[in-house]
Amino acid sequence: MNSLAAQFRSFNGCIRLLMVQQFTINTAFYMLMPYLAAHLADDLGMAAWAVGLVLGVRNFAQQGMFLVGGTLADRVGYKSVIVAGCVLRTVGFGLLGCVASLPALVAASAATGFAGAMFNPAVRAYLAHEAGERRVAAFAAFNVFYQAGMFVGPLVGLALLTADFRLVCSVAAVLFLALTLLQLRLLPARGGTPSAEPSGVLADWRTVVRNRPFVLFSLAMIGSYVLSFQVYLALPLEAHRVAPGSGDAVTTALFAVSAAVAVVGQLRITAWARARWSPRRAIVYGISLMGAAFLPLVTAGPTVDGRSGLLDRAVTLGPLLVSVALLGLGTAAVYPFEMDTVVRLAGGRLVATHYGLYNSVSGLGVTLGNLATGAVWDATDRLGHPELTWWMLAVTGALCAGCVALLARSGRLPARPEPDPMTVAS
Repeated sequence: MNSLAAQFRSFNGCIRLLMVQQFTINTAFYMLMPYLAAHLADDLGMAAWAVGLVLGVRNFAQQGMFLVGGTLADRVGYKSVIVAGCVLRTVGFGLLGCVASLPALVAASAATGFAGAMFNPAVRAYLAHEAGERRVAAFAAFNVFYQAGMFVGPLVGLALLTADFRLVCSVAAVLFLALTLLQLRLLPARGGTPSAEPSGVLADWRTVVRNRPFVLFSLAMIGSYVLSFQVYLALPLEAHRVAPGSGDAVTTALFAVSAAVAVVGQLRITAWARARWSPRRAIVYGISLMGAAFLPLVTAGPTVDGRSGLLDRAVTLGPLLVSVALLGLGTAAVYPFEMDTVVRLAGGRLVATHYGLYNSVSGLGVTLGNLATGAVWDATDRLGHPELTWWMLAVTGALCAGCVALLARSGRLPARPEPDPMTVAS
């Protein structure tokens, strides 16, 4: 933690504010969203299709509008778009707690999704702009705050749920309102990074799409996002399969381990990787580790319940915990170098727009990847060979790492950035 404090203090006030802001954003988001489906189904008595519609609209509004949000950030400035996104989410979260009709809930869900599409690319572009050549170190520290918010949020939400879901929504909305006021007062205005020649929106999009190395990198990285999302899909499913009586508790432990790896180890992992590898190698090796993280699950242990002994529990749950820890290590190794690579491939121009398209591509990839993973899970479960799911995910990691390695070998990925002494962990 001392190294995190030193790293945090080494950045300017804008970067520090962006990090605290991301912690708050994730805390507010994850204190509400994990419990929204239960509120819609149990408290409001909505049908499953309606619950799916509300949740799906939020996801579509965010994933589908990332490019628009990034373009707005480059054209009107990072601060304006960040503030507008926080205002939208304030309104959206407030509505989720006080409306009950399907049209109103869909509108509120769409507002929260579009809010994320606005400030996500803008925050990353702003961070890259302020950090300069220290981008890798800045994104490493940023990820610590990001993951910490993901961990704290559900715990706060669970505590507030003992009173009422409306209280959860109200507190989340107040947090975003406070962020809005804080940004208006303290966050300096920063302009976007336009293209070299004055152009319209469509011309900017054509510029980004014609950036062949960037597009190839975005496509090659899809597999890494599919793998990292399994902490929400395949790993919880496995937790409920092997521990049917305590699947929720095991899933909570998986999230805790994943967050702990990032919070405790991110800076050290980044410093270690940076001292030994180029960014390209760090990404390739990190993705390889993400794929290999699923191999401990190939040999399934006995199903456990309340009567199972300590040894049986260790044999069954140990591989799950090892897998999520390895997945977290791989993700931590990849993330800062991946974010820096996007900026370098953008050439410092239209950075938020590049981030917007990158997020949209990865979001679409995760959607399709989850459909495939779910189908494989069902098929292998019927066949009585659940280990085939883990082999598929491991192969996905190998293929993804191989694609990035081929891009690096072709010379399309940028080389090593200048060393940053502040990334050395104490």
